[in-house]
Amino acid sequence: MSQYTRIKSKKIAQRAFKEIKNFNERFEGVDHRLQEIVGYHKKIEKVVENIGEVMIGKEDVATLSLVALLAQGHVLLEDVPGVGKTMLVRTLAKSLDCDFRRIQFTPDLLPSDVTGISIYNPKELEFEFRAGPILGNVVLADEINRTSPKTQSSMLEAMEEKSVTVDGETIPLKQPFFVMATQNPIEYEGTYPLPEAQLDRFLLKLKMGYPSMEEELEMLERTAGQHPIERITKVISKEELIELQAEVQDVYIDQTIQYYIVNIATGTRNHRGVHLGVSPRASIALMRAAKAYAYIHGRDYVLPDDVKFLAPFVYAHRIILTSEARYEGMENEQIVKAIVKNTDIPIRKEFRS
Repeated sequence: MSQYTRIKSKKIAQRAFKEIKNFNERFEGVDHRLQEIVGYHKKIEKVVENIGEVMIGKEDVATLSLVALLAQGHVLLEDVPGVGKTMLVRTLAKSLDCDFRRIQFTPDLLPSDVTGISIYNPKELEFEFRAGPILGNVVLADEINRTSPKTQSSMLEAMEEKSVTVDGETIPLKQPFFVMATQNPIEYEGTYPLPEAQLDRFLLKLKMGYPSMEEELEMLERTAGQHPIERITKVISKEELIELQAEVQDVYIDQTIQYYIVNIATGTRNHRGVHLGVSPRASIALMRAAKAYAYIHGRDYVLPDDVKFLAPFVYAHRIILTSEARYEGMENEQIVKAIVKNTDIPIRKEFRS
């Protein structure tokens, strides 16, 4: 073998070794990333399990609450007293290593009680800002319809812009920021129904419903001694939650599914029983929720079934029915489900020669 041939063979071997090394580094990076993703999904499952320990038979509500959390949205819980609305929020908050705040809304609550207020400090001869409960990570807005519209509106900027304005100064909220509000649909005396602009800020509207007889019996057994919420441990840190929210944004959604979302939204605007259909903000909300739902189920792409399942939870509270529809006994969820049923599901076909 000549010297030229030996030098050439050596260079080929070095180049091959370098390529193998680069491949191994890339593979190790991918493998580490996969392990990280698997670890995240195990933690998500653990949060659902935590809620299941306290809220028996409410897996769908637990999953949908996580959908809103990962999609950086907010949840409105509406149901009769005593079915566990507040307990659900407390359990979710205990599963997260985040700052939890609770606001008990009453008729005499002021906007400054929510956002915070500047108080004069005579020692320093200046005003000091005292932060309100809205500047937490997970905020429970309990019985939000019992306070005045003026105080309700103080949450609009916080929920949409993730900031509050006090004395002309805009203060950014902590990240992550998540609001779960509750309201009682039975007692309307002394309440102030949420305006459409406020309802539109909630990504999802959920109902708890009564447990079955078996679930209620199991609930009695679990709460006979120490309440199960006392045994809940933190699962996801603040930094991990922010990372999860960023990953949800990267979930792939095909253009055909985006058309599907818009077609359902258009259906609400053209339905004979709907006076006011959903806005473009609602379409964006449904897309974000579908991404989070897909991610929770271990996928990095959205399916039409994700949109089909989530549409009533995202769209129903955003539409206003006609007086004729209300007289006929139609309900928002019923109309949205009918629109979804009558909307063609997208099927994408690819032909390869």
